Amino acid sequence: MTGVNKNRIKIALTKGRVEKQVVPLLEKAGINCDQIRQKKRRLIFDSPVQPYEFILAKGPDVTTFLERGAADIGIVGSDILVEHRSNQYELLDLKTGECQFVLASTNDFDPNEPKRKIIGTKYPNITKKYFDRLGQDVEIIKIEGSVELAPLTGLADAIVDITETGTTIKENNLKIYDYLDKVSTRLVVNRMSLKQHSKEIYVLVDKLEGAIKDENLSKEY
Repeated sequence: MTGVNKNRIKIALTKGRVEKQVVPLLEKAGINCDQIRQKKRRLIFDSPVQPYEFILAKGPDVTTFLERGAADIGIVGSDILVEHRSNQYELLDLKTGECQFVLASTNDFDPNEPKRKIIGTKYPNITKKYFDRLGQDVEIIKIEGSVELAPLTGLADAIVDITETGTTIKENNLKIYDYLDKVSTRLVVNRMSLKQHSKEIYVLVDKLEGAIKDENLSKEY
């Protein structure tokens, strides 16, 4: 398929890690994801039996699709939503991709030292908000690759990054000094789409809520 069917609910799904974690949940909710699992190089999937069209995109682009009205629903990490200051309507925490922002550095780092610190991060807005809350003026360096390198090479005094288990931080001989906001995958919706397709969107949300409850119950046993 090459075009976009305007009669369907268009769902922008973050490709990669989020995609792999969310597809099983969508299937548990009764959504056929066979085309996504067999995607090869395709990025748009229009189900012949369900009123959903999936668009695979990078996380920041998911928010752009929503803001420009090219998608009705977005499935994306809360880190992306906060960093890009998305004003779309969040309907559901999918309880996948759960991790946490941390402040980390080498063992000799002193977070209370009065000097102006240099902080390396992929998330400058979230980092600024954190240090503003502490009343600290810091210099923020945006890093796109391995953030852990920054304090090890002297590029920065510390980093703000996301961790799931803390293993990568420990393996790079870094120490966690503070825990910031928690992160998980969220379902957000374009506000205009919610007005136009409220019934269809809430049907999907109800199905996913049921799948999340079943998933939580299965973990307890």
